[in-house]
Amino acid sequence: MDIETHPFEPWLPSNAKLLLLGTFPPAPKRWCMEWYYPNYTNDMWRIFGYVFFEDKKYFVDEANKTYKLDLLRNFLQDKGIAIFDTALRIRRTTGTASDKDLEIVEPADLDHMLRVLPQCKAVLAAGQLATKVFTDHYQIDAHKMKMGDYKEFTFEGRTIRLYREPSSSRAYPMKVEKKAEYYKQMLSEVGLLDD
Repeated sequence: MDIETHPFEPWLPSNAKLLLLGTFPPAPKRWCMEWYYPNYTNDMWRIFGYVFFEDKKYFVDEANKTYKLDLLRNFLQDKGIAIFDTALRIRRTTGTASDKDLEIVEPADLDHMLRVLPQCKAVLAAGQLATKVFTDHYQIDAHKMKMGDYKEFTFEGRTIRLYREPSSSRAYPMKVEKKAEYYKQMLSEVGLLDD
């Protein structure tokens, strides 16, 4: 099995208050664009459209079955939302992007990400494996965290929240609007809905 290296540069705007961390992108054959959450059926950018603009299609380019990448990047830069993943290098045991089918060969440098994001107040680890990698690294006990909960941890003198939210994958059986309610609560608590 081939070892894959992460295909995207970390998206780390210096004004970021929130860091979104998935596990690893799906295989390129599933992409509709060369950027984060590139699977057209993934709900992440629909959730953001719904929360910020009350329109789940705000970032969706339906005609081309892709996303409005320039609009999305400008929005994330402006709002202060950073994105990367918890794995830098992986093996796919079956060819899917499912957490259970990924073997992490080299984790991402989580400390470095938090260091270059001095205003970061919160991290969303999207998915079980991303959460496990993050909580193991920072020795956070997240066993009893319910959906929408957060745990505080300290990193180099800063207190940061780790949030647990519904997966944006369509495999997670919840309507986009319901997922968006959870995300809206987090984004409000982090101060990203105020401006």
